Amino acid sequence: MRKKFVLVFSVILMMAMNVSSAHAANNPRNIYEVKSGDYLWKIANQYSTSVKDLKAINGLQSDLILVGQKLRVPITYEVVSGDTLWKLSLSFNSSVQAIKSANGLSSNLINIGQKLKIPPKTLDMQGQYVLMTREEFKDWLFNHRFTREIGKIQQHHTYQPSYQQFNGSNHFSLLKGMEDYHVNEMGWSNISQQLTTFPDGKVAVGRPFNTPPEGSFGLQNKSAMEAIEADALAIENVGNFDKGNNQMTSEQRETIISVTALLMLKFGLTPSVDSITYHHWWDMNSGERVLDNSEGHAVKTCPGTGFFEGNSTTSAKNNFYPLVSRKMQEILATMH
Repeated sequence: MRKKFVLVFSVILMMAMNVSSAHAANNPRNIYEVKSGDYLWKIANQYSTSVKDLKAINGLQSDLILVGQKLRVPITYEVVSGDTLWKLSLSFNSSVQAIKSANGLSSNLINIGQKLKIPPKTLDMQGQYVLMTREEFKDWLFNHRFTREIGKIQQHHTYQPSYQQFNGSNHFSLLKGMEDYHVNEMGWSNISQQLTTFPDGKVAVGRPFNTPPEGSFGLQNKSAMEAIEADALAIENVGNFDKGNNQMTSEQRETIISVTALLMLKFGLTPSVDSITYHHWWDMNSGERVLDNSEGHAVKTCPGTGFFEGNSTTSAKNNFYPLVSRKMQEILATMH
């Protein structure tokens, strides 16, 4: 059933991407699908750009690319009747200012037959971190290919840093602080989580998706921890969501729902206690999944006693999973 769902979704996704890239009348494609034998320098040379720019455009954390992966690339476009810079920027994931800068334009006036260089937007990156809006993350996720099978999404709250440490523009410094703590204090190889959501609704990719989370359940039993993490992606939601502490913003709430729904669709999953798991449901010493039977076990409150009304399986089933399922349907409806 899962294979059938993934196949159907893939067909819908390809149709949607073909439609979005066909907005312009003469339809040069600005999405390149990686083929066997490709590498970044070769593709950059083909499209008269640089490896650095390709990585910034596509949010690539390394030079690794996989067959079937989709990369946005700069194109040359010939203006036709009805075109405007604004329309072209929407069609090719660019911006009016970027097109003007690339072509030395001093105004928004363009002429039929004029040839324009159209560079896609670059993503906000520092080192391994890629900071995105929800829509940018959707594009990033569906264009990427991954080598690891994903079977469950872990939900966490950071507890510290909380809302008090977020000033609206310090996303990268908070991420680097978490990375430093995980590496220097916990002895892990990198930041633990693949994804981090913020109070302003932004989402950041950190630990590469192809690398399992590390220590995100804080287990003393390393072999159990590694078995649990093998097919997992970890999401850390910045804030302290135990009742009486941070009140989740509407923007972060929407991002948590949307990001989880997108991951469900990408990896062919259906919301359940097996596919969306809370830190609170696991004994952090033994690695045993105790769900709501936590008495006598070492458990954390994470992702918070106030996370979507609570951290129990009942709360997840009643207050979180339905929102994720509804969002999945909304996303699919936009792709028809």
